[in-house]
Amino acid sequence: MTTLHNTLEKHVADGSMPGAVGLVALDDRVEVAAVGSTDFGGTSPMARDSIFRIASMTKPVTAAAVMMLVDDGLIALDDPVAPWLPELASPTVVRTPVGPVDDVVPAVRAITVADLLTFRAGYGFPSDFSLPAVALLFSELMQGAPQPQHVAAPDAWMATLSRIPLLHQPGDVWLYNTCSDILGVLIARVAGRPLSEFLAERLFEPLSMTDTGFEVPAGKLDRFTGYYGAGPTDGPELVDAPDGQWSSPPAFPSGAGGLVSTADDWYGFARMLLAEGTFGGHRLLSPASVRRMTTDHLTPAQRAASTLFLEGQGWGFGGSVDVAETDPWNVPGRYGWVGGTGTAGHLVPSTGAVTILLSQRAMTGPTPPPLMRDFWRYAAGV
Repeated sequence: MTTLHNTLEKHVADGSMPGAVGLVALDDRVEVAAVGSTDFGGTSPMARDSIFRIASMTKPVTAAAVMMLVDDGLIALDDPVAPWLPELASPTVVRTPVGPVDDVVPAVRAITVADLLTFRAGYGFPSDFSLPAVALLFSELMQGAPQPQHVAAPDAWMATLSRIPLLHQPGDVWLYNTCSDILGVLIARVAGRPLSEFLAERLFEPLSMTDTGFEVPAGKLDRFTGYYGAGPTDGPELVDAPDGQWSSPPAFPSGAGGLVSTADDWYGFARMLLAEGTFGGHRLLSPASVRRMTTDHLTPAQRAASTLFLEGQGWGFGGSVDVAETDPWNVPGRYGWVGGTGTAGHLVPSTGAVTILLSQRAMTGPTPPPLMRDFWRYAAGV
């Protein structure tokens, strides 16, 4: 009989990763398995409360924080972002995506909050990373593999971003990643305090996400996992040790991929969304905001043009949404996302199911690795 434990253990036993934690929940039934070790050296056994770099599983959390500000009446989805992000008040767009970055035209309209939430603001990654305007996101803004200690502080980061043209006109095309980092700056400026403080007060504390943040305190480093390279030629090369880049606060708290967390912490976040914004008797988000987060906002053409990152899924706010006619996993309505550090978190509003996978081996690209696919197959059969 296949179990969650042996589904994960197979990938630890073949040496592809040191360990993993998986969680599969439906209603009150929760199955958790922790296998292997926190590092390839076998220093400490993996545990349910081991802490991982969750990378792009950060994105739904950031989107939820934006929707809190919408619920508060401080911003609206149709609002231009320029009052809070003046660096984006007069964006320019490359005349053609393959063209030079100095051949630009004005944006035909302002960038809105909704553009950022749906990843259609004009900034981000297409299928071709070599395009001149995209290359600047890597070279100037450190977009890509998370390196929190190497990124400039938010004001300096935004000043640099303002000098990089959009790849497409606002609203036209779905582009990956960069919008979540911009949203992190937007949250801080609208709230009038650092992103880390806002998330701690409005999300992490009410949800008892005690191990989630942009750094791991010294007293918790014994539970923090190592992080390893992606492909067979890289590993088991250690990319970041527990006392490395997440052991101190970053200058730029990345709303796209900067959080560390545990399976149970992210499960609490998922449970809040499944309960239409309520947790422990307290309302954190309005039901309308949760529905907007977990509803696909892309056109068929936009989905079709985004196949490098989306396997037929649509996109809500901060996460993908499986669309019935193109869903590769046969879970219509599933919302969530994967992280490049080997993580994945999803929930299905129609059934109440939650699946969370945390591992320590970097993905080789946007395509989910074998461990992730085996985990999803197991969860689909539970």
